[in-house]
Amino acid sequence: MSAPDQSDRRAAAAAPGQRRTDTRFGLPAATALVVGSIIGTGVFALPSALAPYGPIALVAFVAVTVGALALAVVFGRLSERVPGSGGPYVYAREAFGEFAGFLTAWSYWITAWAGNAAIAVAWVGYVEVFVNKGHHTWASITIALAGLWLPAAVNLTGVRNIGAFQVVTTVLKFLPLGFMATAGLLFVKSGNFGAFNASGGSALGAVSAAGAIALFSYIGLETASVAAGRVRDPKRNVRRATVYGTLACAAIYLLGTLAVFGTVPHAQLTGSTAPFTDAFNTIAGGTWAGNLVAAAAIVSGLGALNGWTLICAEMPLAAARDGLFPSAFAKVRGQGQVPVFGIVSATLLASLLTVVSYTQFTKVFTEIVLLSVLTAVIPYLVSAAAQLLWLVQHGRAELDRRRLARDVTVTVLALAFSYWSIQGSGYQTVYYGLFTVLLGIPVYIWLKRERSGNATAPAAPSGTGTAAPAPVAHPVRTARPVGLPTIILRALRPRHQH
Repeated sequence: MSAPDQSDRRAAAAAPGQRRTDTRFGLPAATALVVGSIIGTGVFALPSALAPYGPIALVAFVAVTVGALALAVVFGRLSERVPGSGGPYVYAREAFGEFAGFLTAWSYWITAWAGNAAIAVAWVGYVEVFVNKGHHTWASITIALAGLWLPAAVNLTGVRNIGAFQVVTTVLKFLPLGFMATAGLLFVKSGNFGAFNASGGSALGAVSAAGAIALFSYIGLETASVAAGRVRDPKRNVRRATVYGTLACAAIYLLGTLAVFGTVPHAQLTGSTAPFTDAFNTIAGGTWAGNLVAAAAIVSGLGALNGWTLICAEMPLAAARDGLFPSAFAKVRGQGQVPVFGIVSATLLASLLTVVSYTQFTKVFTEIVLLSVLTAVIPYLVSAAAQLLWLVQHGRAELDRRRLARDVTVTVLALAFSYWSIQGSGYQTVYYGLFTVLLGIPVYIWLKRERSGNATAPAAPSGTGTAAPAPVAHPVRTARPVGLPTIILRALRPRHQH
């Protein structure tokens, strides 16, 4: 069982008669957090990335949606047991120890800034509806870098400006997507879809490859669990917000992508950098409607980058306070407690990846998407494994048979979906992604060495005026390293001997 929520403790200790304003998220706000994190500019570029596979990509999208919903349920169940902030990081640490927690946080951090690079690349496609229509490489790079650093500047000004910026951009992003997912379906023509499997390979291979790309659309479904400590009644609302938010995005994604596939000829769609703009131009005639969509996509992209830049800093901030990330990430500045190092370092890395991608990759958006999907799937996989471990060890004692069977089925589906997503990423992506994740091992060794060196320092007695470490909303555990064979044996060992 986890420690009580620190915010609830402080609320209970408030002076009698003092009016307390509860600033935590309710269910609507928590659901909006999920939806706002999932929907960025990726959806605006996704139809072009899926077009080379043909309409079979829609089958992959449905399969990914089922897997994403299974993951949403798993995160909801995990948040019921561990309601504090941290999401995949704290679940991994709670189940498998510090090293698993570190690798999960490291992988998730890579997902955040690599995903920002992908969002920036998709954002460039819509900016170039108005400028750089010749798509000159270095002009595109300059635009992408501007898109990365403008939200970083907003983040550096504090939480108040971040929130205001996010509200406006979230509202605007729904306008073109909602229209395309509803009225756009009336303009679909079967002749625009092209060959069902345009990849030229096997159907299973096409579904797997398209599914790995489509999964990028759902990255962010876990954000309510990451911020669970800020959600009112997290044991109830995190699960509902995660599932409701994922369902809402699924409806927009599936119907919107179907409409774009059916309104833009397949040959044109495969080479498009702004597929929703092309779809609106086809529907309305001329370019005015497409320009409105492009403007909305630009605003949406800036909003997504604004939110994910915050996540880039918040995840390592939580891990650094536990001693599982470099201490520089734990430093904050000003009254707004701005994690400057986390914001600037993540934006620099995203900028570097963007430049490398434009100069080295032929399919810039697709290549970065696959990398960020792979590093996202690792925390998803570990979280599903943590839930399965708990079900095997404690499920029979704490759940009825029907609930246990349902939870095991959903968790196994989420686990299998995670493995399938890795397989669909391709050999090159797995190579680069695994190499990037394993780069974290020397960092972990360095952190352990520093902590071992500080372990002999005398602890400051209470009441001396020494500043205490910032409290965290999840349990801090000291766990011995556990090998994978031991984990498996423990999971399979019967709870009761007969």
